[in-house]
Formats: sequence, C-alpha cells, structure tokens
Amino acid sequence: MEPAIFYPIFINTCLLIMVFMVLHALILDINSNKNIVFINISGYFLLLFSILFIGLRPVSGKYFGDMITYARYFDYYQSGGAIAMDKDWVFHYFMMLNAQVFPKAIFFTVCAFLYIFPMYRFSKSISKKYWFYCFYLLLVSFSFWSYGTNGIRNGVATSLFLLALSYRSNILTMYIIFCLAYLTHQTMLLPIVAFSLTYFVKKPKLYIAGWLIAIPLSLALGSFWENLFASLGFADERLSGYLTGEADPNSFKSTGFRWDFLIYSASAVFTGWYFIFKKKFKDPFYLQLFHTYLMANAFWILVIRANFSNRFAYLSWFLIGIVIIYPFLKQTFFKFQHLTIGKVALAYFGFTFFMFYVYYS
Repeated sequence: MEPAIFYPIFINTCLLIMVFMVLHALILDINSNKNIVFINISGYFLLLFSILFIGLRPVSGKYFGDMITYARYFDYYQSGGAIAMDKDWVFHYFMMLNAQVFPKAIFFTVCAFLYIFPMYRFSKSISKKYWFYCFYLLLVSFSFWSYGTNGIRNGVATSLFLLALSYRSNILTMYIIFCLAYLTHQTMLLPIVAFSLTYFVKKPKLYIAGWLIAIPLSLALGSFWENLFASLGFADERLSGYLTGEADPNSFKSTGFRWDFLIYSASAVFTGWYFIFKKKFKDPFYLQLFHTYLMANAFWILVIRANFSNRFAYLSWFLIGIVIIYPFLKQTFFKFQHLTIGKVALAYFGFTFFMFYVYYS
C-alpha cells in the first residue's frame, strides 16, 4: 500500500464513524442500548484498527517524517550498536531491546500500541460508559497522526503522561509513570511540573489571567522569550535547538505569531471557562487538567515564534480534546446533551478534516 494514502484512509474511516455518531445523536438517547452498543463496537474497532494501521505502515521519510530516523536507529541497534544518546535513554533502551527480539514492523506496532492504548486507558478512567467520546476526540485531534507517525518518541511520552493520570488515585504509581514519560522525552518536564503545581494553586481565574497575559507579552517582546529560555538552560541542548534552530519545512506551514493556532488553542480555554464559571462545574480533576493545559499552552504562546514551536504546542494540544469533552461525560448540562456532544465532536473533527484537505493541500 502506498504511504501517501495512509492518512486519507484513516481520516475517512473516522469520518464514516462520525456520520453514524451524528445520526445516533439525532435519533437516539445517549443511554439507549443501541447507542451504547454502537459506541463500544466503534471504540474497540478504532483501538485495534489505529494500532495496527499506524504500526504496520511502510517506512517512509517522505510521508512519515522522522520515522526514517527511528528506522535507522533500529538498524543500528540490530547490528549490535551501543546506546547512541545519553538523553531520553528509556526510549533508546526500549528500541535496543526490541531490535534484539523483533523485526522492524513489530517495533513500530509496539510504538503505536504505547501511543494509542494509554489514550484508551485514560478515556476509560474518566468514563467507563461513555469512554468512546473521549477516545474518539483524541484520535481525530489535529496533531494525533503526526505524533504517531513522525514525532513518535514525543507522542509516546505524552501518552505515558495520560497513562499516569489514569492512575491518579495512586500518587506513587502516577509519578513513577511521569518519570518514565520524562525519560522518554524530556520536554514532558513542562506538563509534569504544570500538573504538579495544580495541587497547590487551585484558582482558575489566576490561570486564565496568566494565559491571557502571555499573549501581549509574546506580541510585545517577540523572540526575547525564545532566547531567554534557551540562555537560562531551560532545556538541554536539543530542546534549546527547538527554540533557536532553523525552520522545519515539515512542521508549521509558516512561522511568526500564529493567530490561527492561537484561536485553535483558545477553543479549549473557552470551553474550560464556560463549564467552570457559567455551568459551575467544579470537578477537581477537571480543574487540574484545565490548569495544566493553560500553563503549558501559555508557555507555547511565549515561544510561538520559534521555528520548532510545534514541538512545544503539542505539550498542551494533546490535552485539548480531553478539556473539551470531559464535562459532557461527567454531568448533564443540556436538554439534548447527546446531540450537543455530536455537534461538538463534529466541529472538533471538522477542524482536523479541514486542515488536511484544505489548509495543507
């Protein structure tokens, strides 16, 4: 199968499920047996399909970006090479172990499992009955495909973060998995520290104010923030390179202050504000997720001009779908809530569909 058709097959499979999801929302109650059967069958199908479809894709640098780099590392370890990096060593030891046991296709399938299964596990942890809606939004997120096929290590690390959150009732287990996420990709320090701070600072108005203030600070001071964080040793040599390095032609379509992606980010900010202040939704874990998102996204806004700012954007964007759908799965807010969920999911999926078929084409 040609690499070029993989994402179109995936996104159109999700489109087909979206069509049936909206039809069910129009004619069925969310608790009806037909709907529950449909979302469970669809959810488990997507879980198996996405893992195998992404994992067994052909190796291609043209269509899957850094996949070719991972393939070369795998070949290096398979030939008996020593650990090639002293950073993110958990992932490299994991790759070396796989290279001694499995062929390359199995390695990438295991990576796909580590990327996607934690999304399922997290979705189940917030709603055993309606988990499909959260899982679906995670799979149709704007950055999902890229970090499953290109920035693989970064994608696995963020999914380990979600896996850790699914064990939030056991703080020790959660932080052990947080450590694994950090040692898989060191950029995870940002969301881990942000989430940890939410235990001590619990005022949503303060976080929203900080997010809003980051916008004029970024506009007024320009590249000051990229140079500041790089010079302060905020990150290691590689991550500092993300702040000051040359543009990646396979990342954002253009650089500079990205108003379009700021609006995209603001969708989750508006959702959190709406449910917390207008609907008086006071779920403690949701507040932590929302506050984590605001802090991580505010950091991205400050370094938005960096040529690799997409790497930092993903440190908040992987939470967008969760921030948007979580309240719907916990409490009834609307008379026709099932239909509202369908509309929200359609709009969220529609953005990803538009970006692929219109913006990037």
